[in-house]
Amino acid sequence: MPRIAPVVPALLLTFAALSACTGDGGGVDGTPGGSGLRDPYFPKAGNGGYDVTHYALTLAYDPGTRHLTGTADITARAAKDLSAFDLDLKGLTVRDVTVEGAGARFSRAGQELTVRPHDELPKGRTFRVTVRYAGTPETITDADGSQEGWVYTEDGALGLGEPVGSMAWFPGNHHPSDKATYDITVTVPQGLAAVSNGELADRTTRDGRATFHWHTAEPMASYLATVGIGRYDLRRATVGDDRLPVWTAVDPVSAKDAAPVLARLPEVMDWLRDNFGPYPFASTGALVEREEDATYALETQTRPFFPGAPDTITFVHELAHQWYGDSVTPKTWRDMWLNEGFATYAEWLWAEDHGGQSAQQRFAELYEHGEDEYEDLWDFPPGRPGSAADISANPVYQRGAMVLHKIRQTVGDDAFYDLIQGWAAAHRHGNASTADFIAYVERQAPDEDFSAIWSDWLYGQGRPAHA
Repeated sequence: MPRIAPVVPALLLTFAALSACTGDGGGVDGTPGGSGLRDPYFPKAGNGGYDVTHYALTLAYDPGTRHLTGTADITARAAKDLSAFDLDLKGLTVRDVTVEGAGARFSRAGQELTVRPHDELPKGRTFRVTVRYAGTPETITDADGSQEGWVYTEDGALGLGEPVGSMAWFPGNHHPSDKATYDITVTVPQGLAAVSNGELADRTTRDGRATFHWHTAEPMASYLATVGIGRYDLRRATVGDDRLPVWTAVDPVSAKDAAPVLARLPEVMDWLRDNFGPYPFASTGALVEREEDATYALETQTRPFFPGAPDTITFVHELAHQWYGDSVTPKTWRDMWLNEGFATYAEWLWAEDHGGQSAQQRFAELYEHGEDEYEDLWDFPPGRPGSAADISANPVYQRGAMVLHKIRQTVGDDAFYDLIQGWAAAHRHGNASTADFIAYVERQAPDEDFSAIWSDWLYGQGRPAHA
């Protein structure tokens, strides 16, 4: 489906920026926050000078016209004296911007929305910026060819954000290192449902429109935020002795095939908790679309997304991400193997415990014949993907899992499970890098030598000489 973007002449953008000014901006002595965090693969992603603590997004969407109207109330804390700061937003038309209730100048350049408040924001100040915007959201094609951003479906749309798609439907600090809590309220034509992360706090209908308010109390990276709009069968249940809330939203076309896998959610959650420790969020569930509406599953926080009915292994993979990737989130996109290596190794452990190959058998199979299954397996090391197009490639997933298996071989089963549970606990709701992981492993097992694992398996080029 072609991407549709509003075309706004530069002259009109300039006029809009000037008209947003409500004062002369005198007395501002701070410096701009910075347009990008210099991520190794997405240098313009995120912004400097502030940390977001909460997003309150109020959206209205009409699938018939593909028109989105949004208001983003963003609460943030200034990390330095700010004369201006940037938000990431691709496409859409910004109507106005306020900071602490006062009109602010703004300008657009590429994905950067630069905001110039009337008064300086001193370091340590908590402030609120409100952006009102509208338009037809874009579908973004990733470096690897997959689609994200605002993905149009047969009866609605999907907001999918990994790695940078969330900027297509709301302004923000779109880098995994800046996590925040969320309230996402979506109004759609009555008869459709709007599904998002967290728990359904409120649902109302009025004048032929339905409004769904979802609340996420735990910190979340923006690439894990999602919105699904469509004719879903939306259900609530509970799971486990603690009666953890479960929200599932399933397209009727996929319902019959998805039912057997979704019925295993209590079993999968019990197994994941036994292996990885306490579940880090206040709810769980799944969002299941039609197979033809998307091409990949995604670990969207508390509500993993599936394009059609998932198989059990994929279901385990995306739910394992709730510990590794969602709760413990990478500091940069170079650390992606900490997400995908862990989730892939969860697949191996599940198979080992449920009558399939052992993790050792899987490791040996990949070492001996992995290039027959994944022709790119030895193209680059998991700790250093070659480019943005490689962060979701097989070496990150499969070789990442092989790194974990080498650690397990070194320390033994009991110490390994203590280690991976402790890693999830130590960085719960935070961010971590590969350097953090290396330091953690060496600290937990100070008598072991991991140097060959890091040099040959995590960062080494080609297939290691010895398994």
